[in-house]
Amino acid sequence: MWIADNWKDYEVISTSDGEKLERWGDYLLVRPDPQVIWNTPKKHSGWKKFNGHYHRSSKGGGEWEFKNLPEEWSINYRSLTFNLKPFAFKHTGLFPEQAVNWDWFSEIIRNKKASNPDKSFKVLNLFAYTGGATLSAAAAGASVTHVDASKGMVQWAKENALTSDLGDAPVRWLVDDCVKFVEREIRRGNKYDGIIMDPPSYGRGPKGEIWKIEESIFPFIELTSSLLSDDASFFLINSYTTGLQPAVLTYMLNTCIKSRFGGNVVSDEIGLPVSENGLVLPCGASGRWTR
Repeated sequence: MWIADNWKDYEVISTSDGEKLERWGDYLLVRPDPQVIWNTPKKHSGWKKFNGHYHRSSKGGGEWEFKNLPEEWSINYRSLTFNLKPFAFKHTGLFPEQAVNWDWFSEIIRNKKASNPDKSFKVLNLFAYTGGATLSAAAAGASVTHVDASKGMVQWAKENALTSDLGDAPVRWLVDDCVKFVEREIRRGNKYDGIIMDPPSYGRGPKGEIWKIEESIFPFIELTSSLLSDDASFFLINSYTTGLQPAVLTYMLNTCIKSRFGGNVVSDEIGLPVSENGLVLPCGASGRWTR
């Protein structure tokens, strides 16, 4: 398992009974987590002295309960600063487990830039959300194209860029349907040295386009692989969908990318350490192709 264990401003403190107790900077949140199927004693005081608790509803969805939690606050990861706020469906605007992938591709980018400083390293980030991967790639020296169907998420990512002192970084911010954008990029003949995708299980594009990951992901990887440059360095896919296990990601990347470009494919679960007991909370899976 790849573990995001370099955080200072974030930690999973404890997990029990379908929930996790987390520290986000100075604030404690209790949020649902479908992986937490165990019921262990809730000994930490934060279970009762939280700043925010997202309560799931038996009818679907849920609502927040707040105790002295600001509307917005920020946390840092390495040189980056992320603006957080609790919003619908339990989220805060950041998936901390992805830091293990940020570190991985950032090292690749830095090494490539060190070996050839004058050559641009172009990264495409699809389903890019609030820009964690975008900013990590930009901080490492890449020129990034950031694509998400939500105007609000793209604006949030821009704000994160400003607070991370990356407001002038070479990033293209695009509100677009990812599939249609990739199709247009292929027609335009554009290529990328690294591609990142973090597709949702289900979603809608800005014009109502429907995305169902089980039906769409393999043809989309096939399509997007056409945008890899001749000397491309990496391709990353993340999955929070139960059926897309690491072996499935490995199979697709081997079929779509390694068969054309060579290189190596490896996939694994990603996770976050739980400080209370030293165990690891699983948080989905990632598949990586490298040259």
